[in-house]
Amino acid sequence: MRAHKEKQRRTVLIASLYMCSLFYFLFQGGKTALMLFVILNLLLIYLFLGRWSGITRVSGSRTFLNRGSHVHEGSITAGSTLEIGLQVKVPGFYPLPYIIVRDTLFRHDGESSVFETSFIPGWKRIGSVRYTTPPLRRGEYRFRRTECTASDIFGLLQHTGSFQSESVFSVLPQTVHLRNWSGFQRGIRGPYSHAAASRAAKETTQLDGIREYLHGDKLSRIHWNATAKTGHWKSKAFERESLPRTILILDRCLASYGKNGSDAFELAVSVAASLLEHGLKRDTAMGLLSIGERLTGMPPRSGLEQRNAMMKHLTFVHADAQQTLPLSLPLAESSLQPGCFALVVSGETGSGMLQTMEWIARRGITPCLLHIGTAGGNGEQDTAWKAMIRSRGWLLYDIRHLRELPEVLEGSGIA
Repeated sequence: MRAHKEKQRRTVLIASLYMCSLFYFLFQGGKTALMLFVILNLLLIYLFLGRWSGITRVSGSRTFLNRGSHVHEGSITAGSTLEIGLQVKVPGFYPLPYIIVRDTLFRHDGESSVFETSFIPGWKRIGSVRYTTPPLRRGEYRFRRTECTASDIFGLLQHTGSFQSESVFSVLPQTVHLRNWSGFQRGIRGPYSHAAASRAAKETTQLDGIREYLHGDKLSRIHWNATAKTGHWKSKAFERESLPRTILILDRCLASYGKNGSDAFELAVSVAASLLEHGLKRDTAMGLLSIGERLTGMPPRSGLEQRNAMMKHLTFVHADAQQTLPLSLPLAESSLQPGCFALVVSGETGSGMLQTMEWIARRGITPCLLHIGTAGGNGEQDTAWKAMIRSRGWLLYDIRHLRELPEVLEGSGIA
């Protein structure tokens, strides 16, 4: 609308100048009036010829310039910036002093960002521009049509063209690498298992084959016969200890996350995504239970397809639950299978959280709480309900920042 008004204003200005020059020539006459009228007509011809400058037939392509990212695979992580390069070509011979390029990035929820830059075309009427986006939130993003605008040297008339160069990519939840969390082993044996069994056991003594040597493998693990035959270092592979089916329960009630609800919920999604990546790398059967306006339940499975399906859900999920977790969880009772290990990611506190953990345990499921906390807490009242959960032998981790997750999980286990 604003651009349309500006165009009308410029048209009125040019028409006014032309009428003034025409009247001056008709009523005043003389060489000066004729010269001004001729010059103005030549300028107007130059201005209107810009419509056939070739800008309406502009073409171009878009490339992602980020190094060390997965943009070529169609995804990056939340909080990352994206460097975009545009190659633009304008056919024809009409002189163009500069070209303005406007690129629009659309998010899946309708939010859009406009990036504007300019370049001076070379003698082949080809130019390139690059720009960097701000840190992106998780979701799906799409580039559609790129608009190019050419202006005359006076900046009076503008002519616009566009080219289609659609690009789609996803911004996945931010994750952190977990090296060696023993929570899955404790999920097998239930509460108080740390008093009777090693929490670091990962593999059995049953030989499962031969694999490539990994830096740090013990000398006793080297398979000398295979090493001698192939000329490359080989190690023995052992069967992994059977890990429990694990289900992630994500609390999507915004009210459960306190004052900074949006930021805390993003942290909860990142924690869930980090646990998912860690579990599936260890061939753990992982499932997901996410209750909001719609119930999303994925039974525990392992494999790349399961990982992609769960990460896709975590990419688009919103805190849209109308009820707190203690009220909404019974609606999904059929999605919870006895014998599972449940990882509850929530900001719920007090008796509500205690009620949730007890409800899960009564169904033959070992619960583990990853509580999304805030700095400060509620003093003694905040400590009391956590102490009651720990007294029942259930794991409880208090997470305030994503960078703390590895330290908290791989530390004492009762943070």
